[in-house]
Amino acid sequence: MKFLTDLHLKTAEELGVDRSLVTGLLEELQQLLTGIALMREMTPRTKDYLVSFGERMSTRLFAAYLNKNGVKACQGAKTGAITTLGRGGSDLTATAIGKALGLKEIQVWKDVDGVLTADPHLVSKKALPVPYLTFDEAAELAYFGAQVLHPQAMRPARDADIPVRVKNSYNPAASGTLIMRERDMSKALLTSIVLKPHVTMLDIVSTRMLGQFGFLAKVFSIFEDMGISVDCVATSEVSVSLTLDPARMWTRELIQQELDRVVEQLRKIAFVKLSQKKSIISLIGNVERSSLILEKVFSVFRSCGINVQMISQGASKVNISVIVDDDEAELCVKALHCVFFEQEHLVERLIAGYGNGNLEPCC
Repeated sequence: MKFLTDLHLKTAEELGVDRSLVTGLLEELQQLLTGIALMREMTPRTKDYLVSFGERMSTRLFAAYLNKNGVKACQGAKTGAITTLGRGGSDLTATAIGKALGLKEIQVWKDVDGVLTADPHLVSKKALPVPYLTFDEAAELAYFGAQVLHPQAMRPARDADIPVRVKNSYNPAASGTLIMRERDMSKALLTSIVLKPHVTMLDIVSTRMLGQFGFLAKVFSIFEDMGISVDCVATSEVSVSLTLDPARMWTRELIQQELDRVVEQLRKIAFVKLSQKKSIISLIGNVERSSLILEKVFSVFRSCGINVQMISQGASKVNISVIVDDDEAELCVKALHCVFFEQEHLVERLIAGYGNGNLEPCC
């Protein structure tokens, strides 16, 4: 609490605005934290209120600074209601302001050296910064689990064709990642590998003969009616395999109940197999060279003894996703990263280490 108090009071002093703009909120924050400590509980509503303090103080300071410099500004709504924009809200604010100002470049500052080739926690910090990305690549990365930039935050920049540079607050000298509308993909193969664990897979097969009219339309209308988003899809005329992310669906307590409802509705028109504890591994890059990408992928999986449950290629033409079991996903990511971004011969060492319960030798 002392750190937060000193930080905001120092910021007010450096901006040349009245410290009283934040002192009242700092006192209120201290009282709230004391109450939480005494009660030993924090409801979701209390948590939302707690996390709002940073933005409430920063917006007061920023509005006062703008007014001091002749720019008419106010913070908050007339009703005084408090809300948050959710994950990626600060990024969305940056790109929206950048679009409104017609900037040549928007910078978003994070705690990593830009977008990386994989989650460094999965590949023992061997992940490499990606110097350039297209908006399509960045959107796919974000959708399938990369936490660097939210897909919604890129819309204003993309609409205005303004490049977005992702930089590291703790390493400003790093060049970061520049996200733009187009880039030279002629020599590109793979840009990044993203893992989304704990998804549910459904195999849905029509109960009628080949050529049933409207089968896929009926399947997806069920998901639409129940407000369920689908991640990956692989289809034929009479069957469809797809994945669902339970974390996006409902509260944890209702997940299984809602999944049961989905299966019940689908079984009126199809045979349904539900499989849980699956992971999506998304390969983001030049899908025009998909044959070479898949050749390497299946070579790795064959060496590791891993069966692919499903393959899906995104309509954006920059994403190939494979679905594997949760307990094999970490090995897959490590091995794929070795092949595409490190030294291919190290995969054998990784597999040997995996068999001994040690995942460290390769990456």
